[in-house]
Amino acid sequence: MNANGPVLRDIHLPADPSWWPPAPGWWLLAAIGLAVIAFGIWRIVHATRRRRWRNAVIGELDAIARRHAEGGDAARLAAELSILLRRAARLVDARATTLQGDDWLAFLDAQLDTDAFTRGAGHVLADAPWQRAAAFDTDAVLALVRRWLVRVVEREPVHA
Repeated sequence: MNANGPVLRDIHLPADPSWWPPAPGWWLLAAIGLAVIAFGIWRIVHATRRRRWRNAVIGELDAIARRHAEGGDAARLAAELSILLRRAARLVDARATTLQGDDWLAFLDAQLDTDAFTRGAGHVLADAPWQRAAAFDTDAVLALVRRWLVRVVEREPVHA
């Protein structure tokens, strides 16, 4: 104290807050942002994997059709299509590969919600692979198998 009274000092402001560590809201925002980025990367990877697998399956179907067009017989075409369908059917149900005859055709129809396999062009897949001189509309069967494969591959997840 001095003779004139106490000496007053100016107000001292506290130091500016540090930028680190951030407030809890920023931590939450960062966690949400990282989760969104991780989900986006997962979706891109999943879509890329699905597209590659779909292209491989359709490419195999195109190769079968090309071999048939170059002089293959209808029985071999039916056998190769049946094998391809059975391989793809494992995506839907692992027990599908054990189905035979009309049960197999009914399973194929169930995926398309149609009767194109049991009563239509796809019926030849039940017995044509074991006939020596099979004769059927190959274009209709190829179109039906393509439609089935595209439907199943688009719907089912790819496990790789």
